[in-house]
Amino acid sequence: MKIFKFFCLSLLSLLIATIVAPAIGKTNHQLNSVFSINFSQNAGADPSPTPPLPGEGLSGLKKGGRGDREGVWGVSLSESNTVSLLERGKILYEAGRFSEAATVWEQAAKELEVKGDRLIYAIGLNHLSNAYQELGKWEDGKNAIAKSLNILQTQIKLERKNLAILGQAFNTQANLQLAIGQTEAALTTWKQAEAAYAKAGDEIGIIGSQINQAQALQALGLYQKAKNNLENVNERFKSLPDSLLKATGLRSLGEALQVLGDLRQSQEVLNQSLAIAQKFNSPAETSAILFSLGNHARSVGDSKKALDFYRQAFAIAPSQINQLEALLNQLSLTIESENWETVQVLLPQVKSKINDLNSSRLSIYLQVNLANNLLKLPSNISDVSSTNEISQLLANAVKQARALDDPKAESYALGAMAKLYEKNQRWVDAEKLTQQALNIAQSISANDMMANYAWQLGKIYKQKGNIQNANATASRASAIAAYTQAVNTLQILRSDLAAINPDVQFSFRESVEPVHRELVELLLFEQQPSQPNLKQARQIIEALQLAELDNFFREACLDVKPKQIDAIDTEAAVIYPIILENSLEVIVSLPDQPLFHYRTKLPKTEIESNIDELLQSINPAFSANSRLQISQKIYDWLIEPAEKELATSNIKTLVFVLDGVLRNVPMSVLYDGRKYLIEKYSIALTPGLQLLPTLGLARTKIKALTAGLTEARSGFLALPGVENELKEIANELPTQVLLNQDFTETNLFNKINADAFPIVHFATHGQFSSNPEETFILTWNQKLNIREFEDLLRSRESSQTNPIELLVLSACQTAAGDNRATLGLAGVAVRSGARSTLATLWSVRDLSTATLIAEFYRQLTQPNMTKAEALRRAQLALLKTPKYEHPFYWSPFVLVGNWL
Repeated sequence: MKIFKFFCLSLLSLLIATIVAPAIGKTNHQLNSVFSINFSQNAGADPSPTPPLPGEGLSGLKKGGRGDREGVWGVSLSESNTVSLLERGKILYEAGRFSEAATVWEQAAKELEVKGDRLIYAIGLNHLSNAYQELGKWEDGKNAIAKSLNILQTQIKLERKNLAILGQAFNTQANLQLAIGQTEAALTTWKQAEAAYAKAGDEIGIIGSQINQAQALQALGLYQKAKNNLENVNERFKSLPDSLLKATGLRSLGEALQVLGDLRQSQEVLNQSLAIAQKFNSPAETSAILFSLGNHARSVGDSKKALDFYRQAFAIAPSQINQLEALLNQLSLTIESENWETVQVLLPQVKSKINDLNSSRLSIYLQVNLANNLLKLPSNISDVSSTNEISQLLANAVKQARALDDPKAESYALGAMAKLYEKNQRWVDAEKLTQQALNIAQSISANDMMANYAWQLGKIYKQKGNIQNANATASRASAIAAYTQAVNTLQILRSDLAAINPDVQFSFRESVEPVHRELVELLLFEQQPSQPNLKQARQIIEALQLAELDNFFREACLDVKPKQIDAIDTEAAVIYPIILENSLEVIVSLPDQPLFHYRTKLPKTEIESNIDELLQSINPAFSANSRLQISQKIYDWLIEPAEKELATSNIKTLVFVLDGVLRNVPMSVLYDGRKYLIEKYSIALTPGLQLLPTLGLARTKIKALTAGLTEARSGFLALPGVENELKEIANELPTQVLLNQDFTETNLFNKINADAFPIVHFATHGQFSSNPEETFILTWNQKLNIREFEDLLRSRESSQTNPIELLVLSACQTAAGDNRATLGLAGVAVRSGARSTLATLWSVRDLSTATLIAEFYRQLTQPNMTKAEALRRAQLALLKTPKYEHPFYWSPFVLVGNWL
């Protein structure tokens, strides 16, 4: 049933696989490793829910029933023992018994080599390569498919029918290349597959190859090309008549779009797929699509709708294993919502079905999934979560994995059992089992599992250090080593998305962010951490910032170039505040000096409540005394301990790499008892020095493209002060203006590509959110979300050599109630192509904004003026104006990126 195997989830979803999977986060039957399908086309017959034989294209079956060998293999086969072996291997593979399938296909390959039937021998080697890939035997898989392709390309007459088989073999090779990190080679090979299918006249095979090319393009960071590929696929589908084959293809396209982050288009395509499957009255395909729609709803946070889709998928699922997948997802969602009454209804159903499963990799994953869900149940839910029951379930999973000779499944089950022992503080057993799971993962190069188990091992060492005082130092050193291995593996996964295991659930907040924070906590454990530990902690925090942006965009394509502050600006200091569970740690990087560190010992909840109080106090309704008191308290946490070092180093600019809820607070409002921070320093923000363009603004030939709305549009209020704002800018430097009806996407595109404006200024409504779909700016005729905005601003890269030096968003704001909304601001800053972005954290009055912006540009045109200093002087101008002296008016303006 499943058409393709999509490896590149983004963190980011980049990201480490959560072995404690909260749900089955994939579609049904995601075990085959190439874009392929295999079901009967008999009139009135419902397709079997089993996955296809590896290596087959979408056109794997021609006409006829499942017993028709020409349909299964694509060639006519005479009855023979060898053919029987091939079919036995197929049955075993479809059942998730990969080691047995490999053994049977190895025997078949030996016989075929002797018999001299080169075409069937090549097909057998293709299947064998897929089995090896499932087992992590990459070198064996590489050799098998290389031999298969050599036969097909040099020893077989490539008739039309055989060309489709060649396309299937290219698919298998490309899948392997992607899995071992050879992404560019995989892209090339999938293009060869597409060419072979084209010569064979196999339209569906072409579509399959194009979808697979999209995953390689995404892994290379070529988001727009990947998106274009999938849009072309969607157009090709429109020309095909409705069929179950088309429904299945559209389902895979919808899933691919979801992985790429195009959630709106993904839902549309999945709905099209559902309508076709229902038209052909196919319970199996309809259930699979409903399951995918449930995953989609879950990915956008709509648990209620996700539950409804999973229930519908369960109701019509034709097989017990499909029903169980849908039930487990319902179970995990009801546990998350703490609906214990429904949990107690679901559990007996899940247990009944799981006990009846035949042994396979998927059955092992489902058992582990149930065990992990049981671990989350509170003790007052009868005795269903007893350790003995969970232990027995996991022991059975380990036993089955060993009987199947499936190292990946064994590693997965062992890791889950180790977590159970960890929860029960059986540290020796937990360490032993985690190490076994890690060793197996390393032997099959399963980087996702390696990262998870290294993290788990680090947590165990950390706990041992806390309870065994005599060996605390040694245990912490072991914990740091294990955590470092986990983080390093995550960084490998960032550029090697193919290594991510698609059979388990991914979660940035649960399984990437904690690894980084817990390592930082270990590195900064001592009262005076060593310089090597401080340097590593700084690197880890920068890596976390990058990982969070990767996760925001659902892809890893940000350009990373580590830099030192003294290589950028000898009069700037970088401040890294880090919020941990029991402290606020601050690392300060000064030019040509050792790193400086200090901490405030407070619980995370108290730190965050104070930060929230400061943010609220900026509202003019609050008294000045309460605002200044809380502002000074946070100043004392972040700045006061470094005042002397900043002064002796002649620092003029403070660059903040902010963490967590601190991102929502303008640093300019921090108060030392006499002055605001902005009165002492220029201030800039960056997600990290590694993402920072280093060149400053060239002051010659400064000109700007300005665009704005004064009238109410799309439910947003009018902005009457915008016209004056744009006029004030025009008084300071040459501009071209797009106002109201002229401010459209088409006009923007034409203007940006016609001239290399160093400054692009938007005075319009906009919003920054932790959801890319809800991060947008408003034009006259539409909302431009961050993807479309990025495409628009970067469109000139092919025709213009000069980047945008400064992007200004003067009326945008962070989304209300979203404490991670500034991710959207950081996302715009790093993906717009602009070296610097000036934006507002909240929407402020038209007149005060116009005044500040005019002064900013006036200062910016002065010789040797940095962008950060120009902003500081503009903010001070408002601060010194009685009616705008309140920080509500001047503090929300923040500069992100290069401050020079």
